Amino acid sequence: MNPSKVTRSQVRKLTDLPNIGKAVARDLNLIGISMPEQIAGRCPLEMYRDLCEMTDIIQDPCVIDVFMSVTSFMSGNDAQPWWHFTAERKRLLAGASRHRRARTEDA
Repeated sequence: MNPSKVTRSQVRKLTDLPNIGKAVARDLNLIGISMPEQIAGRCPLEMYRDLCEMTDIIQDPCVIDVFMSVTSFMSGNDAQPWWHFTAERKRLLAGASRHRRARTEDA
């Protein structure tokens, strides 16, 4: 759903969440999420990893942004468009990449 149309008190199903349409709702179902409250406290990066493993496809990294948007919303923050999280995702992945390189070099 478009984030500007989301009303927190009206969220009942996955497609009531910001940035979640039918396709992403199906993806969430694949990783065991069928209700919005199951998203609270989840790690968007782990959700993405689980989806990639379940589908045996490396998903577009923007899926992480969508997952970040819904985990943020379910943590009580305002609904935001998924692209609001792109810079944060890029920082997270860059940090993880540097961490992996450092561990590899130390080995």
